[in-house]
Amino acid sequence: MMEPYEPLFLEAGPEECGVFGVYAPGEDVARLAYFGLFALQHRGQESAGIAVATGRAIHAHTQMGLVAQVFTENDLKELTGRAAIGHTRYSTMGSSNPENAQPIVVKTAHGPFALGHNGNLVNALHLSHQLADSGIAREGTTDSEIIVRLIAKECEAADSIEDAIAAVVPHLRGAFTLVMLGPDAVYGLRDPYGFRPLCIGRLNGYHLLASEDCALRVVGAEFVREVEPGELVILNGDGVTSRHVAKPAQKSLCIFEFVYLARPDSSLYGKNVYEVRRRMGQQLAREHPVAADIVIPVPDTGVPAAAGYAEESRIHYREGLIKNRYIHRTFIQPDQRLRELGVRMKLTPLREVLNGRRVVVVEDSIVRGTTTRQIVKLLRDAGAVEIHLRISSPPFKWPCFYGIDTPERDQLLAAQRKSVSAIRDFLGADSLGYLSIRGMVKAVGVHRDNFCTACFSGDYRVPIPNEAHARKAILEHDAAWSETPAPVG
Repeated sequence: MMEPYEPLFLEAGPEECGVFGVYAPGEDVARLAYFGLFALQHRGQESAGIAVATGRAIHAHTQMGLVAQVFTENDLKELTGRAAIGHTRYSTMGSSNPENAQPIVVKTAHGPFALGHNGNLVNALHLSHQLADSGIAREGTTDSEIIVRLIAKECEAADSIEDAIAAVVPHLRGAFTLVMLGPDAVYGLRDPYGFRPLCIGRLNGYHLLASEDCALRVVGAEFVREVEPGELVILNGDGVTSRHVAKPAQKSLCIFEFVYLARPDSSLYGKNVYEVRRRMGQQLAREHPVAADIVIPVPDTGVPAAAGYAEESRIHYREGLIKNRYIHRTFIQPDQRLRELGVRMKLTPLREVLNGRRVVVVEDSIVRGTTTRQIVKLLRDAGAVEIHLRISSPPFKWPCFYGIDTPERDQLLAAQRKSVSAIRDFLGADSLGYLSIRGMVKAVGVHRDNFCTACFSGDYRVPIPNEAHARKAILEHDAAWSETPAPVG
C-alpha cells in the first residue's frame, strides 16, 4: 500500500476539494472527467479518483497523488461508460490515506452508487453514531463516507436514489457540495447555504457539473448556471431536471473562494475571480498607502491584487519573487536540511529587482505566518531596504469548519497576536496593512449577507458543536464505529 506523502514546501495554504461530473453517452466520459479534475487540481492534491457508470455497474479508480500521477492512459481506457464523476481531495476530515480517497462506491437497493464531496459536516460524530446503532460499518474515516452510507440505507425504503438523497439531506449540518453517480444518472447537490460552489455546463447536448466553471472551459463545455443552495440536479437521458430538497437558507458562499481558493479564470456569483482580486488590490492601496519604489506579488495568488495595488498607487509593478512551479508535492520524503531551506525551495528572490529598493509585498492572506516570515527574510537578504506587507484580505482569526483545512485558533497568527503591530513585528516587516472586511466585500460587488466570512469575523452561519473542533481526527477516534468493514460495490 502506498504511504501517505507530505508537501515538500513548508506551509501550504488552506485547501479543500474539487468535484466534477458528466453524463454523456457515446463520449469518453472518463477522459472528460480527467481533464476536468486536472483543471481543479488547485483545490486538492492528496488523492484523486474517477468513477464511471455503464448503466448496470460502476467502476472506479482512486489513488493517492496528483491527477497526472493517479491515472495512466490504460486506466482511462478501462473506465468506459455513459456517465462519470471525479474528485480531487485535500483532507478536511479523515487522514490522508487511500481508504479516504474518493469517489466512494457502495451497493444500494437501487444498484451501485458513488459519491464525491466538497465540504465538511459539523455533525459527523452524531451521524456516525446513528450508523453504528444501525449496524452499518465503514472502511474510512470521513464525513463523506457517512453521507454515502446514509443514502444507501435510505435506498432500502425509498422509491429511487433521488428520493433517498432527498431523505438524507435534512439530517446533514454544515457544508456539502456533492457529485453523485447512479447506474444511469449523475446527481449534483449543494447544501442550503451554498458554502461551496457548483455549476452546470453543456457539451454536445449533454451536461456536466464542476466546482468551478474553469473546468468546463477546459473540456470545451459552456457554462449554463450555478446550482442553487438546497438544489438537487439530475443529469440523465432527459437532460437536466431539478428539485429543491432543502429550504434555502441565507446564501453563504465562502468569500475565501475569491481571496485564494478559486482559480483566477473562474467566475462565482457572475464575478470573475481575477478582476475581483485586482479590485481587492486597488482597495488595499486606498486603505493602506505607503511610499515605495516597487510593488511585487507573492506568486501566484497575490499577482492580481499586486497589479491592482500598483495601478491604484501608481507605484511600479515588478516581479521580485520567482516561483518554482514544479515543486507541488513529492513522494520523496524531504530530509531535515531541505526542511530548513523551507520557502527557498519554492521562491527565489530577484536581487536585481529588490536591491536598494523600498518594496510593497502583496500577499492574499496570512494563516500561520511561517512562510510570510521567511519571505520577509528572503527579501531583506536580497537587499530590500524597506518591506511593506499588504494583505488583500482581513486578518485570518478563526478556523473554518465548512470544508477548508485550516488549523485551530491557537495556531492562527492573527488570533495569537492580537494587534497588527504585534503581527508586523513577528513577521519582521517595516509596515503591515490588511484589507478590511468591508473593502473585501466591496471589491466583490455582492452584498455581504451572501457570504460566509467566518474565518475573518467569527460569524458561523451553522452553529459549531464542541466535538467538531477535532475535525480531521473526529471519526478516527470514534469508538462507535464497527471494526468490520462494509462491502463496497
